[in-house]
Amino acid sequence: MKLQLLAALLCVCVASKAQQAANVNVFMGSSGDHGQMSPAASSPFGLLSIGPQTYPKLHMGYEHKAKIFLGFTHNRFEGVGCQGSGGNILIKPFTGTDAEACKLEKSTENAGPGYYKVAFANGIKTQITVNKNTGTEQYAFPANVAKGFAIDLSHTLANRFVAEEHTVSAQTISGWIDSRTTCNVGTYRVYYAIKFAADVQLKEVAPHKLLAQLSNNATQAKIIVGISSVDTEHALAALSATPAGATQAWDNVLGQIAVKGDPAKQKLFYSLMYRTLQSPYLISETDGSYRATDGSLQHTNGAAYNGWAIWDNYRTQLPLLAMLYPKRYQDMVSSIARMYQFSKKDYATQHEPSNTVRTEHAIVVLLDAYRKGYKVEFAPIIDSLTAEVNKLDFTHPDKALESSYDVWALSQILHIMGKEELSSKYLQKALEYKEYWNKDFKDLTKNDVDRVSARGMYQGTVWQYRWLVPFDNKGLMELAGGQDAYLKQLDEFFDNDYYNHANEPDIQAPLMYNFTQQPYKSQNLVQKYAADTVVQYYFNDNSRGIDPFVDVIYRNAPDTYIRTMDDDAGAMSAWYVFAATGVFPACSGWPVYYLSVPLFPEVSFKGGTKAFTIKVANYGAGKRYIQSATLNGKPLSRNWLTHEEIMQGGTLVLSAGSKPNTSWGTTNQWVSSADMK
Repeated sequence: MKLQLLAALLCVCVASKAQQAANVNVFMGSSGDHGQMSPAASSPFGLLSIGPQTYPKLHMGYEHKAKIFLGFTHNRFEGVGCQGSGGNILIKPFTGTDAEACKLEKSTENAGPGYYKVAFANGIKTQITVNKNTGTEQYAFPANVAKGFAIDLSHTLANRFVAEEHTVSAQTISGWIDSRTTCNVGTYRVYYAIKFAADVQLKEVAPHKLLAQLSNNATQAKIIVGISSVDTEHALAALSATPAGATQAWDNVLGQIAVKGDPAKQKLFYSLMYRTLQSPYLISETDGSYRATDGSLQHTNGAAYNGWAIWDNYRTQLPLLAMLYPKRYQDMVSSIARMYQFSKKDYATQHEPSNTVRTEHAIVVLLDAYRKGYKVEFAPIIDSLTAEVNKLDFTHPDKALESSYDVWALSQILHIMGKEELSSKYLQKALEYKEYWNKDFKDLTKNDVDRVSARGMYQGTVWQYRWLVPFDNKGLMELAGGQDAYLKQLDEFFDNDYYNHANEPDIQAPLMYNFTQQPYKSQNLVQKYAADTVVQYYFNDNSRGIDPFVDVIYRNAPDTYIRTMDDDAGAMSAWYVFAATGVFPACSGWPVYYLSVPLFPEVSFKGGTKAFTIKVANYGAGKRYIQSATLNGKPLSRNWLTHEEIMQGGTLVLSAGSKPNTSWGTTNQWVSSADMK
């Protein structure tokens, strides 16, 4: 009886440990132009990502509806545009004497965090698990037929192969591959080792292509893959690592937020949270070695990260990581700072240690981290920060606003360093955004204000970009003509569906009632775009009235999101995570969060010294307006919290209602101002 009880307790324990990982649907966002994600097996923030490559060759590498597979590849940058990034080392299992003619037609498929399984109509079955930089691929074949593996070392998404060198030794292939990064800017190198546990005959059949022939009698074959950004020796060492999968690691990182409530909502929540944890990539080895962006071998006492999508993520995903994973985020911040010591570029250098996207607004991330208590050594990099700001582009209206944000961040950093004269100089430069705003964003009567890319802007409209002054919302409101005029314009923006959640220029706009006398409207909008049926027009054509999107944006389905919408390396998933938990960064660069009613009756953040729990009194359908609040038992009238308050732990109780309390949150408001110190 005792043994049975112990076994039952162990089962309960294992089940509870795997609970969050089991909630994840890795197929979400993997069909059509809806997120650009894949079900690849990976570890949290890991370089190795083993997943299926389907036909036709879409830029995510995988299409959920596709039946024909080209094989399996071993890295991928999830959720990005420019026809994707990664797709190195294509391995195709085959039967018959002609590997190219062998057709892999999907019969069944299953996957979760850290593993992927598929069965094909010709009898081949594949099971893949990943643990950090080690992957294990188990293959089952029909008996008494010719079989083997075709290996293409020149394969990438979007044909970005540059060069490779490899060595064949016994049952192992090892070497390096150079490929172009996302959008064909810069080059990254991946070191790898592929070991066949079964006896195979290896031969080269064409440049960069090999064949591994199995015995006709073989029915099982195992391949172990190791990967590194440092050198081949570390990739070879990864071959002997523990073969266990990454499910427990995923459960640990997902468990930093606990949500209670509707099981279907939980599954959607953790599926989206999973997407926020795919990058940046851990590039350092256990001995502290890593490759810098100039290609040199370096060592660090902490951990080194690369694989950045800062331009899309500095307002959502990175602030989320800062809240949930303090130790890991400190290493990320240090890695961003180190980029300035090794010829940082906005997109990528010619010696990236992993596939990456772009790093604009890194200076804002560093300021934000410093004000949230992270250690940032500004003195060694201040010249590089200044040089970057001095080269910013102000040639287009959108660029002028975005660049002004970085200029403001530099002025704040100079103030922190005690360089007041220089700080004032760059503050005045940042405030010149007002001239650009008055010229291009004030007048809303022109016929191009809702035209995507009008006036040379990038993937947005005048309506969408005009709100992008997060560091000076006080000044923006004055430019708009005062609070009444500002509210009228913001109402027009949302009432006419000018807001576009398919891209990032205006993702902060739903929060922009929070510093007015109508904060309840932001409480409504945050839940609206997270969970309601909405009307959206596609950002690439904005054809108003012609085939608009009318649906819920965030759905637990392969075709979630709006058509043409990328997840952008977790940026848009993190938007949902914040919305669902009821706290949202007010402005990157300041440690402040605006409040709304969570999508769950209870949410707990576990990244701080103690858990910070949000409980919703009177939780129920349609109750999205805050009526009152208490923080650690004391009445709270303000609609914002500080980072420190959350990280210290405690309990926030929000009383919710179906009608707005028009007075709550209208006093002691937090509004960004460019000259605020």
